[in-house]
Amino acid sequence: MNTYKLTLIAMLASIAVAGRMALANIPNVQPVTAIIIIAGFWLGPAAGIMIALLTTIVSNMVLGMGFWTIWQIVAWALIGISAGMLGKYWGRLPVWGLSIFGFFSGLFYGVVLSLTMRAAGQSFWAYYLSGLPMDINHAISNTAFIFILSPVLGTLFYRYLKRNEISKAS
Repeated sequence: MNTYKLTLIAMLASIAVAGRMALANIPNVQPVTAIIIIAGFWLGPAAGIMIALLTTIVSNMVLGMGFWTIWQIVAWALIGISAGMLGKYWGRLPVWGLSIFGFFSGLFYGVVLSLTMRAAGQSFWAYYLSGLPMDINHAISNTAFIFILSPVLGTLFYRYLKRNEISKAS
């Protein structure tokens, strides 16, 4: 990683934090997952992990820390790794394909967070089924944010990668 890439990752994490704060009053509608997916797809799995870590820690300092913070980092990091692998092996994936990935990532995020309740001694199924409408909100918002942000960020990433010759695999 060079300074340019670290700066880009920090800026993307700050955009994700700002988006999460701005939309905190709308249940599970947030651009964080979409930004992690797009960045992981273009910049590689390590970027997805770093954005997941930075965004979760910084935004949870304001929204509230708890044992779920670790699970949020795990869920978003796994999504970032998956998006990075998708970008590495299917770099020409169309926006609608990435949006479908974003939809299922929202549902996956909900499953991972529901597992935290199981780890805390609660019933997994009761917690998961009661939170399913929120997970669907998350999945739909991921799809919308990817459709909106991917063309803009994709163009910027393409120019950035071309100018700075950063490999997508790092």
